[in-house]
Amino acid sequence: MAERLVVIGGDAAGMAAASQAKRLRPDLEVVAFERSHFASYSACGIPYWIAGDVGDAGPLIARSPEEHRKNGIDLRMRTDVVEVDLDRGTVKAREHDTGQTSEVGFDQVVFATGAAPVRPDLPGSDAAGIFGVQTLDDGAAVIAELKHEPRRAVVVGGGYIGVEMAEALFRHGLEVTVVERGKEPMRTLDPDMAAIVHHAMECLGVDVRTNSAAEGFDADAEGHVRGVTVGGETLPADLVVLGLGVRPETSVARAAGLPVGRANGLCTDLRMRMPGRSGVWAAGDCVETIDRVSGLRVHMPLGTHANKQGRVAGTNIGGGYATFPGVVRTAVSRVCDLEIARTGLLEADAEQAGFGFVTARIESTTRAGYFPGAEKITVKVLAERRTGRLLGGQIVGQEDSGKRIDALAVALWNEMTVEEITSLDLGYAPPFSPVWDPVLISARKAADAVRTADH
Repeated sequence: MAERLVVIGGDAAGMAAASQAKRLRPDLEVVAFERSHFASYSACGIPYWIAGDVGDAGPLIARSPEEHRKNGIDLRMRTDVVEVDLDRGTVKAREHDTGQTSEVGFDQVVFATGAAPVRPDLPGSDAAGIFGVQTLDDGAAVIAELKHEPRRAVVVGGGYIGVEMAEALFRHGLEVTVVERGKEPMRTLDPDMAAIVHHAMECLGVDVRTNSAAEGFDADAEGHVRGVTVGGETLPADLVVLGLGVRPETSVARAAGLPVGRANGLCTDLRMRMPGRSGVWAAGDCVETIDRVSGLRVHMPLGTHANKQGRVAGTNIGGGYATFPGVVRTAVSRVCDLEIARTGLLEADAEQAGFGFVTARIESTTRAGYFPGAEKITVKVLAERRTGRLLGGQIVGQEDSGKRIDALAVALWNEMTVEEITSLDLGYAPPFSPVWDPVLISARKAADAVRTADH
């Protein structure tokens, strides 16, 4: 009888694991379960689909269920795994449309259950018209709601999804208010860098309420949201988006007896195996991974990591050898006409990890200042006080700013000092950069700060 692999979750990590394992071991029987209508899609593209930059969901789907099945994977859509018995080697699954349950045995299993949007436990939070934005089903629901021509929207939370969705809804002609608990939106940046994003959103016409928190939701007689209570005031809303972040979806794994870390994510070894459990693997947004700068475990729910981790798990299941060595928390986004990027540690992260550090922030241009199309760019770097080792970097600027973060990410990955970064041989021509690229200017200023710091 052929060995069977069961994969729980049919998006990036799950199907990368399933496809790679099947590719390396064609004799392996692979059964995958996905709860939604879609598999192997780009969740990062959902705000741009809603905004209208992408015409429909089709381009966001990397591979259809039919394509996976043609490759020998038994992919069962609209089916939830509700129970896993690791001792018996079985999963219990329930079909959404029929309610029927079935039991499937396995020799190996991959938990790729993703993450779920944080839904606040507040009065009225179950009202219609309140949306998390995590899956293509969520995106389709928001687009369907927009057909009813809502006039006012409130976005609760100012993280990546929150600010991207605020812009998307504004472009549909809605009056948009963002409610953010912190001092500034985009808490993935230091406050001084996030303030640039805040200003740009207000210039666009988005009302940004910082140091504020939602306290409840009002609904009309039909149960549809009509307002969000903030600081005793009710903000009118025909549509609400929750941008409070996501949590690892590990309920089934925890019920099966698997331990979780401080962020509620599954903690694997470098090969994506669950320690102490033969044949049990995990990958994607449901896991925690090692931050290569701080050494701490963190939850970084990004498609890049999910695809890599799934491929690593699939390679090992298929008889090969691969590892996922961790992350440096690199991320890039766009809101209004700003590109926003970060890598490594923020000031708060560095303090938590116990680093003494210096910072350097510079303002420059994306091209030679005299060249047409030169735009503003602000770069900030953190360096260890004693050694000058790069600890993190942030960039906020106009077009051609964001991907400059990759130079800092590579330097961070290789534990370079800011002094070493100053000497990097980066490309230069007036249409692309000043003679001193903004990355190099920031490193030079940080190196000066390290030399003059009180050690």
